[in-house]
Amino acid sequence: MSVTLPYPWLEAPLRELLAHQRGHAVLLAGPQGVGQFELALALAQAWLCEGAEGHAARPCGTCASCALVASHTHPDLMVLLPEALQEELGWAPLEAEPKASQAKPSREIKVEALRRVVEFAQQTSSRGVAKVVLIHPAERMNAVAANTLLKTLEEPPGMARFILSTEAIDALLPTIRSRCQHLRLSPPPEAVALAWLAQQGMPRPEVLLAAAGGQPVSALQLQQQGLDAQAWLQLPERLAKGDAEALAGWPVPRAVEALQKVCHDALCVVTGARPRYFAPECFRHARPSLAGLLAWSRELSRVARHEEHPWNAGLMLESLVSDAQRALHSDAI
Repeated sequence: MSVTLPYPWLEAPLRELLAHQRGHAVLLAGPQGVGQFELALALAQAWLCEGAEGHAARPCGTCASCALVASHTHPDLMVLLPEALQEELGWAPLEAEPKASQAKPSREIKVEALRRVVEFAQQTSSRGVAKVVLIHPAERMNAVAANTLLKTLEEPPGMARFILSTEAIDALLPTIRSRCQHLRLSPPPEAVALAWLAQQGMPRPEVLLAAAGGQPVSALQLQQQGLDAQAWLQLPERLAKGDAEALAGWPVPRAVEALQKVCHDALCVVTGARPRYFAPECFRHARPSLAGLLAWSRELSRVARHEEHPWNAGLMLESLVSDAQRALHSDAI
């Protein structure tokens, strides 16, 4: 394989896909923080590659087709993302039309986009190799969009191939799942992840790797967002003390996710299990009760369902810290 993948642990699953491909559609299922989108894009590049002889050598990374994929301009590749992910992943909108309102970018993949997919798949390949559609994350398709895709998956045009990437495979229609070849993508071994994070210049990588649930790409993103190992380890103690600055400046969705991890590990400590995201000593100043933590967990789940609500971020974060302090000392109430 000539092309260099962004994450070394993706090489084996890509080889497996290329060696054992069957059918016209692949479904990649697993956590996003291990490079799921990057694997899907590498597979699309391999399917469109023009410069290699035989599957084992694809993608070459040097042919004209590979260059077009790298520049996001390949005429036979359609990458379908929710508006909210397009900028983050570096892919321009399908149609660069000015928005009439100041509404937040959509987190859904809507039926209009799937109609464009159907039209795209039915067109003749510009370079004569294949037509490839990459949908990520596939669980973001609404019900109408998913059914629109299903019709094309059932009777695909001759040169069309599909890659669906999902973190929530059970959220997809069973009829869509049944028409795809599946590959489950797991986090790499801890030693591999730690070595890679150390190569990226991360001090104490084991702390943020644990904070990200063993997902190295997510761990690197936490560092890029300004989080360091010491700040993460201090978070439960600062919340237990009601430190209003503990979450200052955090986007509400990111703060809620961090609080859910604190709540999860506090529940582990109370029930005698090993914490997942923090060291056990991070909870030495907390006095939580099981009932208090369960109530807090339910409240955080409620807030997470409405994380896109236009909250006053400052007031919301103060309220979240107050709730955390109360829950982490619920045994004293």
